[in-house]
Amino acid sequence: EMCFQLQISNHSENYTSVTALCLFCPSDSCPLTVDLNTVSTFLKRSDKNRKVTRVEEEQPYPDHPDRFDLCQLLCTDGLTGRSYWEVEWGGKVYISVSYRGINRKGANDDSWFGFNDKSWSLGYAVWHDCNKVFKCSSSSSSKVAVYVDCPAGTLSFYRVSAETLIHLHTFNTKFTEPLYPGFGFRNLLIYYKWNTNIVTLCEI
Repeated sequence: EMCFQLQISNHSENYTSVTALCLFCPSDSCPLTVDLNTVSTFLKRSDKNRKVTRVEEEQPYPDHPDRFDLCQLLCTDGLTGRSYWEVEWGGKVYISVSYRGINRKGANDDSWFGFNDKSWSLGYAVWHDCNKVFKCSSSSSSKVAVYVDCPAGTLSFYRVSAETLIHLHTFNTKFTEPLYPGFGFRNLLIYYKWNTNIVTLCEI
């Protein structure tokens, strides 16, 4: 299989410099499908379920034990190999991966993406197990790429800018279960309007 070289840049608040070239194979590209049974009733789906918006009006979704009380959702397929995907976001959105067993009910740390040992999350900071690992620049692009290599135990977040992936953070750990891509939407009305908190799954 032919692989492509992606230019990877290392990013900090003070500088950006090219550090490496990453091999990306088309088979690593991972089309995401929203798990409709997990979508919070305060998230509205559109564009054939590829776009999700935080809304004030509760949506008439049926009760389901997998549905989040918080404004979050998971995708359908658990990842166990190497996978790459891109999403566009706006407002206060958290790009996440999680074990399937994350708590769905209530609003405690064991439910929020990035605030427990079952999930990892990128917003304007990178979170895992309630620890802010890395603070991202507020001027980051609205498109983000995620690359996970489950056997190697790496999870990387990148800012997508033209043909360049700018590295934001990499987790190095041992994944013990399949990982499910997910998205969280914060409820900060003082800073954001409801309809600006949006995530769109990108086709690669």
